[in-house]
Amino acid sequence: MSDSKHQFNRRNLLKAGAGLGALAMAPTFVTVSARAGELSKVDMQLGWLASNGILGEVVALSKGFYDEEGIEMEVTPGGPGVDGVASVAAGRAAVGQLSSSPSLMLARSAGIPVKAFAAGYQKHPFTYFSVQDSPIRTPQDMVGKTIATQPTAVILLRALLAQNGIAEDDVEIVNMGSDMNQLLTGQAQAVTGWLTNTNALKILGDDRVDMMLWDAGLQLYANVFYTTDETLADHSDTLTAYLRGSARGWDFARQNPEEAVDALVTTYPNLDRASELEAVGPVLGFSFNEVTATDGWGAMNRANWEAQIEIYAKLDQFQGDVPTVDDVMTLSILEAASDVRAKAG
Repeated sequence: MSDSKHQFNRRNLLKAGAGLGALAMAPTFVTVSARAGELSKVDMQLGWLASNGILGEVVALSKGFYDEEGIEMEVTPGGPGVDGVASVAAGRAAVGQLSSSPSLMLARSAGIPVKAFAAGYQKHPFTYFSVQDSPIRTPQDMVGKTIATQPTAVILLRALLAQNGIAEDDVEIVNMGSDMNQLLTGQAQAVTGWLTNTNALKILGDDRVDMMLWDAGLQLYANVFYTTDETLADHSDTLTAYLRGSARGWDFARQNPEEAVDALVTTYPNLDRASELEAVGPVLGFSFNEVTATDGWGAMNRANWEAQIEIYAKLDQFQGDVPTVDDVMTLSILEAASDVRAKAG
């Protein structure tokens, strides 16, 4: 392959991640540095405004779990101009958290040496929403229907159709914005979004029908923790300590959701407590399941990554070489933190 295919620039990265940007909030990323004789400094910069996606990290900060693990933790909110993968790749941030696992695979194929080491959400919350008058409960129900999705999530719909043997011509795909208007007015029979966005879903009421991407055959991870190959080699102890602190924070949130929400809204007063109390159940539901009960918080497995790579390779989404599982993920940090993570399952 020519060097040009491996060259990293913002245009290539945005193109590579085109199927994932609408899935959720922008990336979160973390810088790591050493402070001799004391704590290792970890600067966690958000790619977007703070939300319940960092619930466990906020709890770990408020409870002193990071300090106890030897980590000095700091969170810095980001904004629309923040490019998480670019920051990690350029060394401005050492660890990141992507909203969706395929973004990492696509970046790796584009020549960016990043690798996942944990999954915050065991199942991706991305969902197709319909109503009882014209319900879409399975991918086959999409045949002959109009599906509205964000432009950057069209690749997800294409992957879902391919995974279920449905021709793209059998479904009309239209663009949508951030609201549910096309579903409510009958312009589309389904719209898309995250199940954790409880405020946006209220307008659909009890008439809502959900078909999760995961249940429909496209099983992606969300809130994926990643870093560069170099950071894995040089700062594995710091990554392990950070993951241990995060696991303890998420475990506390699981056992004390109301107190966790209080910590979140105290740290970020712009968030509404009542709304966050409604959302905390779904957030924890995606963070903990039968997999974490066995393998601990943050678990992921090779077979899932292999399936994702295969689907995206079939759709010819990789700019460069098709990455291998070992290119895109490692279990080494999960294994190093297994004693704490197992208790947080």
